[in-house]
Amino acid sequence: MQTNFNQTQLSDPATRTSNEILRSCVHCGFCTATCPTYRVLGDELDSPRGRIYLIKDMLENDRVPDDATVKHIDRCLSCLSCMTTCPSGVNYMHLIDHARDYIEKNYTRRWDDRALRWLLARIVPYPQRFRWALTAAKLARPLRRLVPDARLRAMLEMVPESIPKVSNNDRPQVFPPKGERRKRVALLIGCAQRALNTDINDATIRLLTRHGCEVVVPKGIGCCGALTHHMGKAEESHAMASANIRALVRELDGGGLDSIVINTSGCGTTVKDYGHMFRNGPIAADAERVSAIARDVTEVMADIGLEDAGHADPLRVAYHGACSLQHGQQIRAQPKDLLKSAGFDVVEPRDSHICCGSAGTYNLLQPAISQQLQSHKVATIEAVRPQLISTGNIGCMMQIGSGTELPIVHTVELLDWATGGPKPRGLSKLRSGRPARRGG
Repeated sequence: MQTNFNQTQLSDPATRTSNEILRSCVHCGFCTATCPTYRVLGDELDSPRGRIYLIKDMLENDRVPDDATVKHIDRCLSCLSCMTTCPSGVNYMHLIDHARDYIEKNYTRRWDDRALRWLLARIVPYPQRFRWALTAAKLARPLRRLVPDARLRAMLEMVPESIPKVSNNDRPQVFPPKGERRKRVALLIGCAQRALNTDINDATIRLLTRHGCEVVVPKGIGCCGALTHHMGKAEESHAMASANIRALVRELDGGGLDSIVINTSGCGTTVKDYGHMFRNGPIAADAERVSAIARDVTEVMADIGLEDAGHADPLRVAYHGACSLQHGQQIRAQPKDLLKSAGFDVVEPRDSHICCGSAGTYNLLQPAISQQLQSHKVATIEAVRPQLISTGNIGCMMQIGSGTELPIVHTVELLDWATGGPKPRGLSKLRSGRPARRGG
């Protein structure tokens, strides 16, 4: 793609990077075939190629974003399926991130949109605040049909039936390995996940220590910054990310770390990108050190190998590959291979590359599109007649789980169970046999 940025514009590192990304696009349109919003809406401007044209025009002309441009950019899930499909290697992730940052700085949203985004940025990344908000929302949930704003109704629909107690495992501490130490790893404990499902971190710690890992929960660790980053709030997201970098570097320079283990794939995609995010700043070297050893928990376990993995029931598991895992991190085989080696019958639904509609706060900000994607995802999962669903991202668990009666648990919970841990609480309502297909 030909671009026409002037030298003053190219003196800005973000614009210079976007220029390089735009020039790598060859207009082939392969991305449209795998873009969820294009499939749902059928509008070229709601495809990656269409958004690329909008971003190019906006950035080249230093233009104040108009309502139409913002609408189409906001509709992007950042599922990154287009990056998997693209034959030219267009780094759409960095381009859309720059566009959102530009919009945040140059566009005045309607008051209610500003208020909602401000609220989400101030609550969701902070576990204690999020717990309070969930408790209040749970009381208001019976009245959700009376709420006129679809986005607020979506928030009330998201509230789980029960809010788990705070896990003591999420406090800064060190968990010794069982037997000889193989690795020393830091666990990124997440933010929203700590309020929504504490079983995931608990299972991760048990699984890792059982396989010879010393697990460190570093002091000062918190939200990775992904939630605010995807809303274009760069200063807030970078502040959270830099706090994590400082905390992790202290461990690197102290007891040392073999890996930084992440069990929320949306966080993993962001942490692995810290090196790019801070490439022009004073902590560039430290950020790159952190990114270089960031690993999804299934990457770590695939490297170690499961031991004594015969304790779980051989259930039929539908595996859902979270977009941030299969597209953002290009991790596809390891989770399925681990589940198979643990004795599960693993099946994958049709259109497994298509997003479920969660995408961080997307299901709260774009509930209509999100609902359509959820319905499609649930239908394709139920069509393969599993007994349960497994995935590696809390957002996907909440999104898919609210649309089906099938139990859904984190992949690490199943691996923990298979190697001697407790049966996941999420399987307490597991049905015997396999569910029938819809309509049959």
